[in-house]
Amino acid sequence: MRTLTTRRVPTARLTQQILQVTPDPEGSAETVVFVHGNVSSSVFWRDTLLELPERYRPLAVDLRGFGGTDPLPVDATRGLRDYADDLAALLDTLHVDRAHLVGWSMGGGVVLQYLRDRPTAVRSVTLVNPVSPYGFGGTHGADGRLNSPDGAGSGGGTAHPDFVRLLREGDRGEDSPLSPRHVLATCYVKPPVRPAREDELVASMLTTHVGDDHYPGDSRVCDTWPGVAPGTRGVLNCLAPTHFRLDDLHTLPVLPPVTWIRGEEDVIVSDTSLFDLAHLGALGAVPGWDGTEAQPMLAQTRHALGLYARAGGRVREIAVPGAGHAVHVERPEEFGAALLATLSEGART
Repeated sequence: MRTLTTRRVPTARLTQQILQVTPDPEGSAETVVFVHGNVSSSVFWRDTLLELPERYRPLAVDLRGFGGTDPLPVDATRGLRDYADDLAALLDTLHVDRAHLVGWSMGGGVVLQYLRDRPTAVRSVTLVNPVSPYGFGGTHGADGRLNSPDGAGSGGGTAHPDFVRLLREGDRGEDSPLSPRHVLATCYVKPPVRPAREDELVASMLTTHVGDDHYPGDSRVCDTWPGVAPGTRGVLNCLAPTHFRLDDLHTLPVLPPVTWIRGEEDVIVSDTSLFDLAHLGALGAVPGWDGTEAQPMLAQTRHALGLYARAGGRVREIAVPGAGHAVHVERPEEFGAALLATLSEGART
């Protein structure tokens, strides 16, 4: 019988915790690596790992500062490269030369950065409601043009302070609309769905290290609306468009197949994201709105992957009606079918 175990793996960069299937099907099995999103951990992949056929070797990693991995500081000036380089160190330690990569939300950006830096080490890429290749916040247009040279409207200063406080306090209730449990129930999944193992997922969210070097990161005051610009440390700053931008994926020497799976009701990664200050400004929720356009996150991902496809890469976009941000949690059967199709195609590359 297959079960799941956690294991801490010392690597050349840091000690990382992974969730893996036991017995571990090493040898000829193809490795599939799952990378979680922001304010979560490998626990969000638990059910997915158990559903994969035995010809695959699935494992999910905790990124630095989440779950059981060492909470080393995040250098946001490198974009998502701290996380991508950590992943490379893990796979080197596990003697994995090539792997299928699956990334959710911020994890989607991590696997795209890994693809950008190590294309020959990737069999396939599956993106689940991924962050835009042009960052989170502070841009407009399908090609991700900056709203302001300083990245105003993105970075560590965009997090709601009450959510940060409740995360730091380890709040497990839902009295506040900004509690981790309430955010899970209303933003990670599409209401009225309540995820299975909800307590376990909330506990996973609460493993997030909070502070300037972690979540949300530091920030700077600026003169451009909404008055905050990215800092140089921590999670939200490594997603800022001044630090993270992948506009040349179509120039890679090899182009593994890419599948983009998204929930149509996602309120986090969306062309009208409730986490984008420009869109909130247009709704009147952030004062002083100056007309700055909302970031078209989906259009930006479609633009970047369109360039990839025109260069010869195989790209599939799968929209799941009625699903929110965590398609793999809400609609495991539909997600699993799409994933298996991608893995099969990647095995032939």
